[in-house]
Amino acid sequence: MEHISIVVPVFNEEGNVAALHREIVDVCEANRYDYEIIFVDDGSTDGTAGIARTLAPLKCIRFRRNFGQTAAMDCGIKAARKELIVTMDGDRQNDPADIPRLIAHMRENDLDVVSGWRRKRRDGFSKRLFSRVAYLLRRTIVGDDIHDSGCSLKVYKRECFDNLTLYGEMHRFIPAVLNIQGFSLGELPVNHRARTAGVTKYNWRRAFKGFVDMVAVWYWNRYSVRPLHLLGTLGVILLLLGFGFSGWTVVEFIRGQSLSDTALPLLSALFLLSGLQVFLFGIISDMIAKTYFETGRGVSYSIRQAFENEADAAPRPGAPTLSGPPGTPRPSGTP
Repeated sequence: MEHISIVVPVFNEEGNVAALHREIVDVCEANRYDYEIIFVDDGSTDGTAGIARTLAPLKCIRFRRNFGQTAAMDCGIKAARKELIVTMDGDRQNDPADIPRLIAHMRENDLDVVSGWRRKRRDGFSKRLFSRVAYLLRRTIVGDDIHDSGCSLKVYKRECFDNLTLYGEMHRFIPAVLNIQGFSLGELPVNHRARTAGVTKYNWRRAFKGFVDMVAVWYWNRYSVRPLHLLGTLGVILLLLGFGFSGWTVVEFIRGQSLSDTALPLLSALFLLSGLQVFLFGIISDMIAKTYFETGRGVSYSIRQAFENEADAAPRPGAPTLSGPPGTPRPSGTP
């Protein structure tokens, strides 16, 4: 028997949550999984939370405001208790019927992560174009060899997240980060359905943030342990250029050249100061990196409330809050 936690970030999806929940339950019951369903309401302003209260079985965590899909996914993953963690979108474009295939592929190939691949996407042209460009950039910069890292439908072994906290738009690059840490990756084509309710939350701002986070993953891959290797080298190069321009300035001064007619003094000062600053920043970054690896990190979101609806009990207001191991984010308010 498989033990799985299904984590679903939702934001203003009142037209989708009930049908999605029913599909997930049907798949889990048909396959006799030991399962839990976790919805993370990312500050919805419609009736999403009210509908969630009528669904069972369900664990629901509500944010005080919209913190973004990555924060919601991080929170849901930290609340998960089962051996396998399945993530998916709340807009019903991911098909829960693909979950058994992804799990079977993981078991057959002894993988730590299996990512869905939306080979036939049901999105508009602009979104597909953004996705294609992102794939080409990711393949060049990150090199994770996953065709569709942006597909939220994925299956992970629980240990993948023992030392991982998500931030920014990092949910798109989880396979790349895990690959850096030595986890084995795989992918499988999955069904992608057209949105039938609600509106997409994807826009150019998220695309730009995703690119910035892609660069961060590249840096993390190459220089996370010793950032001084990059910044220190760059600082030394700038210092050498500064010394070179300084020497040139001295020679021109000895030759009687008027330095007011040349930019050599300014270039000398610029490269010397820049090189010194970058080198010192590299040392500071090295110290910060050591601190990062030796201590834990906080979370970037705030939980308004959490409730759990049992399958054999009617949901009610003021249901008990979620329990969890040390380090799990706790509700800071009352239901």
